[in-house]
Order: sequence, then structure tokens, then C-alpha cells
Amino acid sequence: MKYDVQEQGRVVVLALEGNVLGGPDGAKLHDRLHELKDEGKRYIVGDMSGVRFMNSSGLGMLISAMTTMRNAGGDFRLAGLADGIRSVLAITRLDTVFKHYESVDEAVLGYEEDPPTLA
Repeated sequence: MKYDVQEQGRVVVLALEGNVLGGPDGAKLHDRLHELKDEGKRYIVGDMSGVRFMNSSGLGMLISAMTTMRNAGGDFRLAGLADGIRSVLAITRLDTVFKHYESVDEAVLGYEEDPPTLA
């Protein structure tokens, strides 16, 4: 898995590409998310349009990302889910946990329309 980080206003877009399998790639992403959090960047969109496959470790990686950002008062939302990835989220019922959008632009706009609230 590779990822690219881009900022769109106050939202950071992580464009994931390849297979999301957790492991060392997941650890690198985890470290990067903590760097972003420490920089005050807590509104993250995971652009999944380049993801071909995701296993259970990859799901765990996404859950960890969401938890990290929500605990910091932000959120980790998903965009551009392929049908196979969407099915995995539905089967695991994680589609009810993650906010997800058809496109990155919709997800970025979603932060304006529905910002995270502190619990």
C-alpha cells in the first residue's frame, strides 16, 4: 500500500493505493496520522478509490485511524469506495460506523455540513 497526503483547506486527504493489509504499512500510516494530529490536523478523508483489496488487518488499520482522530476531536471519513470494499464494510457493519462518501469532494464538503462534535 502506498499513500499520498494532500490538504484541501482544513481537511487532509490520504489517498490510499494498492492493497490495504495492515502490517508495516499500517504502522507507517498510524505514525503519520499521529504526526497530523500533533500538527492540529484532525479532519481526515481516506480516499479509497485506489484500493484494490483490503483484509481484516486493513480494516483494523482504518478503525485505528478513525479512533485516533475521533479521540482528538476530529474524524476519519472514507471516500471513493469500490464495490468490493463497500461490501466488506457492509458485511462487518462498519458502514454504520464510518461516514462514507462517493467522492473526496463530497467528503470534504461533508466536514463543512456535518463537522465532528466533541463527546
